[in-house]
Amino acid sequence: MQIISEAAAYTLRFINQTHRSVFLTGKAGTGKTTLLREIIQTTHKNTVVVAPTGIAALNAGGVTIHSMFQLPFGGFIPDNSAPQFSDSTKFETKATLRRHFKMNGVKKSVIRNMELLIIDEVSMLRSDLLDAMDYMMQSVRKKNTPFGGVQVLFIGDLLQLPPVIRDEEWRTLKTYYRGKFFFHSHVVQQNPPLYIELSKIFRQTDDTFISVLNNLRNNQISQQDIQTLNKYVKPDFDLKANKGYITLTTHNNKADTTNAQALEDLEGKLVVYHPDIVGDFPEKIFPVEQQLQLKVGAQVMFVKNDLSADKNYFNGKMGIIKSLSSQEILVHFPEENKTIEVDKYEWKNIRYKVDETTKEIEEEVLGTFVHYPIKLAWAITVHKSQGLTFDKAALDVSQVFLPGQAYVALSRLRSLEGLILLSPLRMNGISNDQDVMDYSLNKATDDFLENALHFETKNFIHNYLINSFNWMDLAQEWRNHKFSYNDNGESSVKSKQAVWARRQLEIMEQLLDPSKKFITQLNKLFSQETVDLNHVSERVQAAYSYFMQPMDELVFEILWKIEEIQRSKKAKAYYEELVVLEDWQTKAVLQLMKAKLLIETVVAGETISKEKLTSKEIKNYINRKTSVIQEQFKKVNITLIDDDKDLDRYTSKKSKTKAPKKSTVQETYELWVEKKSIDDIATIRVLTKQTIYSHFVQLIQTKAVSISEVLPEDKIQTLAQAFQGYKEESLNALMEKNGEKFTWNEARMYKASLN
Repeated sequence: MQIISEAAAYTLRFINQTHRSVFLTGKAGTGKTTLLREIIQTTHKNTVVVAPTGIAALNAGGVTIHSMFQLPFGGFIPDNSAPQFSDSTKFETKATLRRHFKMNGVKKSVIRNMELLIIDEVSMLRSDLLDAMDYMMQSVRKKNTPFGGVQVLFIGDLLQLPPVIRDEEWRTLKTYYRGKFFFHSHVVQQNPPLYIELSKIFRQTDDTFISVLNNLRNNQISQQDIQTLNKYVKPDFDLKANKGYITLTTHNNKADTTNAQALEDLEGKLVVYHPDIVGDFPEKIFPVEQQLQLKVGAQVMFVKNDLSADKNYFNGKMGIIKSLSSQEILVHFPEENKTIEVDKYEWKNIRYKVDETTKEIEEEVLGTFVHYPIKLAWAITVHKSQGLTFDKAALDVSQVFLPGQAYVALSRLRSLEGLILLSPLRMNGISNDQDVMDYSLNKATDDFLENALHFETKNFIHNYLINSFNWMDLAQEWRNHKFSYNDNGESSVKSKQAVWARRQLEIMEQLLDPSKKFITQLNKLFSQETVDLNHVSERVQAAYSYFMQPMDELVFEILWKIEEIQRSKKAKAYYEELVVLEDWQTKAVLQLMKAKLLIETVVAGETISKEKLTSKEIKNYINRKTSVIQEQFKKVNITLIDDDKDLDRYTSKKSKTKAPKKSTVQETYELWVEKKSIDDIATIRVLTKQTIYSHFVQLIQTKAVSISEVLPEDKIQTLAQAFQGYKEESLNALMEKNGEKFTWNEARMYKASLN
């Protein structure tokens, strides 16, 4: 990660070593997106990322709020009143929202195991929707605390895209809410998050420009600022003659018309490109146009950052189409006098699930969308420019800006040198929302952050340890399980296990009194002004030694019972009850193991991180136990027919998917090392073979894979002959001459081997 600001470092620490919810904001270009990625990669907490819209969720690497929490579209009234309907509006209440909580086990498990919820693009999040999320999470997690006890990280710039509430909706909602922004929600009003603002600007370095942007942002724009900007007014600026400028406008139809006309004006052949779509990837979240129409000479903009080592482009970088063929796009950057071949980009439609062995939340890829990460860019709306960076832009401000639009448009630029105003800016119509300005007064000072971090870290360690030894809820689950046997007939498979269930409950209840006494000890130790962490560590180690064996044996007992029951017919309901109980018990044991690691990390003076709170023992805990049980079960039940169909009777048929924490190319490489074929890799990764071949181009280029590992020797010789003396940037001419001898993919891989 790049060198981060002090505020960014504070945010990372608050996320990893406290339970305090945080609102992370910052001016455009301060690195909010970069920090988001860093948090996702490094946090030790079970994390879910959501956003208000499909595109925003896709860009953040998460899912939409509505899909994650199974919330209906429409307004939410935060009480138990009767629902309200009209021809144009629909309002849910707490009473009606409960109907939507009948979600599947996977989703419930994700919500119950969640420790950190990241909400990106929070400027677009409505106050009533946040209250609906809070109510849902409290209900599913059965905890009457904000968001059911989950830490929340809100990320966004409130001076950018605002929430959308129709007038007819607001007439009803204004009875319950002071405003439409997320901070107007009841849950945030009652439990305000820590307000951290990133201030170090990475996009702009021009002090004059930064000053103007700050004043515009803070509703302090002066006549002098307006004069500074209006120096760049050029109403007759010829955009066709000045390549590399993008026009920022306020309306979609104007941007679309400009791009279509400019493309039509170009001579040459029109080439159309389509995406590779595998699996489930709904059209409504397509990140770029399905049909990419290009001509040589077209002005284009990249919509993603180059993830390769070369870093040839960034989100918002402009270029000109130099060469086109059905299999190849070359883009030229005039100012650098550099030409690159554009690789396709992979977008993933994911959902969250809980890993059965580690109880960690991971991603499951439902579908992929692979396309060139470029779009026509003679013009773009201010709305769609959010998050982009431009070297040169022309602002069409002929129509009145909405609050925040002027700031969004101007802050896309790196410097004033790249600015063209097609009409003068005026003072009216560019002010920002006063509620947002007032809320910004809550920003935490550095002194406050330092003191709060110390206090909240102490609370986090304290609460983490207490929760690791508090098994009241777990014991209640055992009680509920034991009492459920009364409802079953004597002849059922389940009824025969009543004695077993009673015996396990007795073991669990015997642990409650000593665990309560230990929690009392912890409370006394942490009540001191200065906590003796070495002493705390000694007590935790002793408690771990005392409790671990019986807790571990309870896991063994449930897993053994599951192994037994899955061989029985007509016992699916009972099997599923045992699986839920196993989830509770295993989670408690893994939490106990992590608590031991946590106190060891703190005493050693090391940073609390994902790396420190995991171990091989934790990762392999369930798998090792299951293997031992299966071996023992076979010995004890040697007369049983070992029928695999029995073992699979109730278990899920879905294959497990690894959480995509590595780069897409690295994931392909690791599967290749495991001797998987290109066809196999494409199937496992929910991608096309073409996409996998593009990964191999990069792997060959970086010397991770040699060309001889992928292609046979006779093919390499044929390619060597064809490439002899070939110096052109494009492979088009070579393929026209030798297209029957080898494929585009083979040519690309061989070309990569020459570098």
